Amino acid sequence: MRILVTGICGFVGNAIAECLLEAHAGLAITGLDNLMRPGSELNRARLRKLGIAMRHGDLRAASDFESLDAADWVIDAAASPSVLAGTQAGFSSRQLFEHNLAGLVNVLEYAKAAQAGLVLLSSSRVYSIGALRSLPFQSAGDAFELDSSAELPPGVSCAGVGVGFPTSPPVSLYGSMKLAAECVALEYGAAFGFPVWVDRCGVLAGAGQFGTPDQGIFSYWINAHLRRRPLRYIGFDGTGKQVRDLFHPRDLAGLLDAQMRSGRAGGQRIYTVGGGPDSAMSLAQLTAWCDDRFGGHAPEAERRPRPYDIPWMVMDSADAGRDFGWRPRMARDAVLEEIAAHAERHPEWLERSGM
Repeated sequence: MRILVTGICGFVGNAIAECLLEAHAGLAITGLDNLMRPGSELNRARLRKLGIAMRHGDLRAASDFESLDAADWVIDAAASPSVLAGTQAGFSSRQLFEHNLAGLVNVLEYAKAAQAGLVLLSSSRVYSIGALRSLPFQSAGDAFELDSSAELPPGVSCAGVGVGFPTSPPVSLYGSMKLAAECVALEYGAAFGFPVWVDRCGVLAGAGQFGTPDQGIFSYWINAHLRRRPLRYIGFDGTGKQVRDLFHPRDLAGLLDAQMRSGRAGGQRIYTVGGGPDSAMSLAQLTAWCDDRFGGHAPEAERRPRPYDIPWMVMDSADAGRDFGWRPRMARDAVLEEIAAHAERHPEWLERSGM
């Protein structure tokens, strides 16, 4: 099998490529990356040593696809990953559109010409912010918890958010680009006869992630806590009770492998994927974990909310389990410990991440 991985020098694309190579002898992987993200050069050198054919290219340039050999599958892991992208200085809304949506057309045209299948990595942030904020919550110690005794809307349960949850605006500029990308990709696949899978991923985390306060929060928080950098609980009364689940990209690679090897032509094409309730934790709970691991370091409370912040997001992966026998295998604390050990070995990591 021949696979093209876009955004391969990012944390997720890099880990997926490595995991697939380990799992399958004779697999041929080509990686495409514009090397825009600080630290991506580190991954390019390592991926070359693994035998991956690396190409420096940009999804926004159709000509960068012309020299690529035909692949059987494309894994699209290229995107600006921050929910605040397009709303802050240094990265405009037009740039967000070009990176996360307009550039996808060149990926789809490549898949169309090669009749290659596509796995599109999407995001939990396609879901309606208003609907998420309106869910019934209760405080369970230092974390928000879904109130299972209240009537819940379709698409959500104590197992998490599923594909049936509302995606009505606002979802953030970032989320809207992801949602539009899903639609365009599925339409291309239907129109031109190639398979498309869409995976709405929760928070991916692990060693080597270039974390920032806007994305890769688990990696950023652990590295910043260890270095005694300033940390803040933003919004929600500055309590740090907002909750996310996490999972490792090597676990995600197992699902992508199963999807690419599936011969199913119809049926469900969009899946929610994450660590689920067992891997969920609040920022306050993450701080307590770091306090136990590194010693105490208290975040500041900033009660002013940000426009796109949500109190709780846990992904329900039941559909992926039913159709592909998939579940995350790496436990939450094992992922956190992997990040912590990496942070101790690499005191310069926040600087390499551009922080």
